[in-house]
Amino acid sequence: MEFTMIETGWLSLLPPIIAIALALITKEVYSSLFIGLFSGMLIYSFAGGGTLLSAAANTFDMMYAKIADNAYMIIFLALLWAVVVLVSKSGGSEAYGRWAQKRLKSKRSASFATALLGVLIFIDDGFNCLTVGTVMRPITDRLRISREKLAYIIDATAAPVCIIAPVSSWAVAVASEVSETGGFNIFLSTIPYNLYALLTIVMVLFISATGLDFGPMRRAELAAAAKEEDEQTTADAVKKGHVIDLVLPILVLIVCAILGMAYVGGFFRGVSFSEAIGENPTAGLTLGAFAGLVTAFVLYIPRRLMTPKEFITNIVSGISNIVPPMLILILSWSLGGVCRQMIGTGVYISGFVTRTNLPLGLLPFLIFVVAALMSFSMGTSWGTFGMLIPIVTMICAPANVQALLIPTLGATLAGSVYGDHCSPISDTTILASTGASCEHIRHVETQLPYATLVAAVCAVGYLIAGFTLTPWIALPVSVGLLVATLYILSRYGSLQVKKAK
Repeated sequence: MEFTMIETGWLSLLPPIIAIALALITKEVYSSLFIGLFSGMLIYSFAGGGTLLSAAANTFDMMYAKIADNAYMIIFLALLWAVVVLVSKSGGSEAYGRWAQKRLKSKRSASFATALLGVLIFIDDGFNCLTVGTVMRPITDRLRISREKLAYIIDATAAPVCIIAPVSSWAVAVASEVSETGGFNIFLSTIPYNLYALLTIVMVLFISATGLDFGPMRRAELAAAAKEEDEQTTADAVKKGHVIDLVLPILVLIVCAILGMAYVGGFFRGVSFSEAIGENPTAGLTLGAFAGLVTAFVLYIPRRLMTPKEFITNIVSGISNIVPPMLILILSWSLGGVCRQMIGTGVYISGFVTRTNLPLGLLPFLIFVVAALMSFSMGTSWGTFGMLIPIVTMICAPANVQALLIPTLGATLAGSVYGDHCSPISDTTILASTGASCEHIRHVETQLPYATLVAAVCAVGYLIAGFTLTPWIALPVSVGLLVATLYILSRYGSLQVKKAK
């Protein structure tokens, strides 16, 4: 479905601002997203001479278009969540929790294990969020790590890892945007300049090692520490379930998801692996989720962990569990669609860049800020760098600015990921809270100070990078500044919940 863009100037900022403000104030995301979406359609309709009725019709046209565009994502999430419920009902999660309990005996080890698993699953951020949450949630619950902390670690090792992994759907997306100026080699060159992704990983490792928590996250950790251990698994599941009932379906799912992405993208027909997995990743992920479902059937039914009827009932239960976050995703996709395709939010913000007459050395810093604002407002990092990269390449085309191309592209990707990381309407943020079974707004509130601290340090780093034109000064200075800030908070801010064991 095609939509004609109308540039509406500053009014294009209102829909995302309305949606985000309402979500943070009311703590209710469904109506907030819908009101933001409908306000965007009102602006579009009235600017084009339409009526209230056309605004309503356009709202549902956009929702229909986004459901159609993301049909494979919807099917994948439904199948994946069915696998999640089956694994839980089989007793596999409980068995894995008991097995891991003997080996992961502290918050520190569980946090490190969660972060490591997040780094290892670098193919796709959404797949990362749901898989890591499924595997680690029983363990972190037993060790009284808050769901908010789990959601942050998941989120912080999803998009920030995918954006610097050479073999990922993100790498292909970025390389395709700069295909005329160097393609994949340009993407590789931006990795040391992607300060936000690199510093976020440092942040996760630091707080995992030290047990440092501050702001709303500290309160969430204190509340989790005060809870009594939750024992909800049925006796039959405890007796019958084994670790393999969790590990094998998830392992098959991961392997077949990678093979599925390669197959759908044409890897077995001669296309390179990196290009193949970026061609239609959600179609490949769907094949992997289906393989996990089949594996669960073969593993559970013959051993009578559940009857065929119970197997189907659990699948339906899993699909029904994904409906609320799926509704959030559809609304956020639609809000992003009206901002990008209809009222020109990205065009308006990016136009600010071309109208400034500041020193050239400030360009990476400025682009980082603009990308962060755009990504936060629209809830999409791909949409943000998709709009900004062509502008950045044009700005850096003259001979006297060419040296700033790589630092500025790195800043573009970093700002896009930061905004996506902490935006309440980002699909990655939604999937992270879903994977951790954490209330969505609570996840946004607790991780925002962490993400913003890293972003503030990155801003300093990009000021350095813009004038030195090397990441090997900006990166170590930024890491040192981040660690020093965290140390000061830990040492003098009385913000540490409990030293990690």
